Parts: sequence; C-alpha cells; structure tokens
Amino acid sequence: MSVLRVLHLVGAADSEFYDKLSRFYAPYCLEQTANPALYEFHIAYISPGGQWRFPTSLDPSAIAAANPMSLAGAVQVLTDLKIDVMVPQMFCIPGMTQYRSLFDLLNIPYVGNTPEVMALTSDKAKARAVVAAAGVSVPLGEVVRAGVRPSIDFPVVVKPLNADNSLGVALVKNAADYDAALQTALTHSEEVLVEKFIELGREVRCGIIVQAGELVCLPLEEYPVDPDTQPIRTYADKLQENDDGSLTGSTKNTRPWVVDKSDPITERVWAEARKCHIALGCRHYSLFDFRIDPDGQPWFLEAGLYCCLAEKSVISVMAKASGISLDTLFQSMLQNALM
Repeated sequence: MSVLRVLHLVGAADSEFYDKLSRFYAPYCLEQTANPALYEFHIAYISPGGQWRFPTSLDPSAIAAANPMSLAGAVQVLTDLKIDVMVPQMFCIPGMTQYRSLFDLLNIPYVGNTPEVMALTSDKAKARAVVAAAGVSVPLGEVVRAGVRPSIDFPVVVKPLNADNSLGVALVKNAADYDAALQTALTHSEEVLVEKFIELGREVRCGIIVQAGELVCLPLEEYPVDPDTQPIRTYADKLQENDDGSLTGSTKNTRPWVVDKSDPITERVWAEARKCHIALGCRHYSLFDFRIDPDGQPWFLEAGLYCCLAEKSVISVMAKASGISLDTLFQSMLQNALM
C-alpha cells in the first residue's frame, strides 16, 4: 500500500478558547498514530483571524516560524502537497462547517461528518428535534434569549445553544437562581436551551463506528454522577485552564469507565444511538450522550460529532474496549473517508 499524505487541520478561526482546545488535543493524535510506513503527516494550522500556516509540528516555536498566509496561498500549498485525506482537529463552528466545505470544494476527502451534519448538531435544539422525530426520547426543552423565563418547572438544566465541553452549563433548582445561570450561558451563545432536569439514574456516552457499511455500536462509557454531590457534568469536570492560559484535562475525579456489554442498559442505549446516527445523517462515526432515569429509560442529551482520534479520545477508548486498536481504528477511518 502506498504512503498516504494525511493533513491534520488544526486551530480555530474565531476563538482563542477553541484554538487552545485544538492545540491541546491534536498533538496526541499526531504522536500516537504516526507510522511513516503508512502515512506522511502534514499540518495546516489556522489561527484566530483566519491566517494559515503549515508548521512542522504544533510546538509554539514551530508555529511561529511557519510563514503566515492567506486562504489563496494555503490552497496553493494544499494543491502542491497533493494531500490524500484530511483529519479535522478544529472544534470551532467555522472549523466544523466552513473549513470542511473548503475541502469538499478542493476534492480532498476527510474523516468525520459533513458540514451540514456538523452545523445541525452544533445547534442543540435542532439536533433534539431531529432525533425526537425519529422516536428518541428527549427532555422537555425550550430555547430562550436574554430576559426570557421558561415555562418548564424547575429543576432545569441551562446550557448555551451552540457551545461544547459543557461551557456555561448549570443545574438550576429554583427560580431565584435562574437569572444568573441564564446570564452565564449567554456569554457563550446568543440563545440558550433550557431542559427539564432528568433525575439520576446514570449518564453514559455511546459511540458508533461504521465498518464495511454497517453501524457498529461500541461499549458504553459511564460517567460518575451523584444526586447530591455531582448531579450533572460541568466544564470543570472536563478541562482546566493553567496559569499560562493553556488547557489540560481536569484533575477532578471524574474519570469514566467502560460499561460491561451484559449491562441491561447497553442494548437500550445502542438502539437509541442507532436511531440518532441515521436520523442526523452521520457517517464514519458518531457519539451521543444519554441520561438514564431511575426507571432505566435513556434520554438524549446531545451529539458530539468530533474526535481527535488519540488514545484517550472517547471513540478510541470505546473501540479499544471492543478489541479495536488505535492503529486499526485510525486506518479504518482514513479508508472510510477515501471510499
């Protein structure tokens, strides 16, 4: 098999936070999937503001040394490099939509979902509506703006409509705390989704990969939640910001575990996840969060259709639990994109 020229698309066009998030995750994929016998890796880095660079690594000094250029210059470089396939490592909305569309125009295939699907699922209310129409249970919810109170009875979960990593998410147990939670959420999004709080239960994530055209559900991951001390997962459970502004994984004791396939909840969640994958029009892979109520009923929370394909990425961890190595997973994702 000839060596594939693989481009890792990194950075963020409109957000310092998502730029740091991309540069936090992407190096793990670059390091852990590198195989010179199979791949020739290249990096395209987009900095906030839209300038392109093609650094030799994601070390800050390498990025600084790379020549900044416009989109026109970047397209010429991409053409000269003769890239075979792209791996998206951008988590901002332009990165998930506009930049993927650019690669469609350049006829460069890429791993993961299309810009249309990414745009749909970045809007939590629209994603809820689509999966609900497919028969998946979703919590009662309303979209609100500044100054608007929901008609849903408390407790509710307040979340920015199109932010990720639980930015600005809060559990509001009474009306007195609602305004402050709404203002926090509005710092991350112009609109806010207010959902009825689903009592615990459990909280799990379900990943699906496509193999030979078939949907393969992976072992579930379960997150530590507690009705009294940790009723929902927040930003602090996922990431923390260092003194220099860089991001690292959270130091809180929130590590998930893989659910045994024999657990009765597995088949129920798998069935709902398949409906979500098909209804949303996903390809290559998908990932969904579910809340499980005390009666064992799964409730769709949201779709997270991005993955950096490193060892600790959720899809990779789930695949490993089912006997699929990272090398095999990465290679199969590239081949799916090239089909």
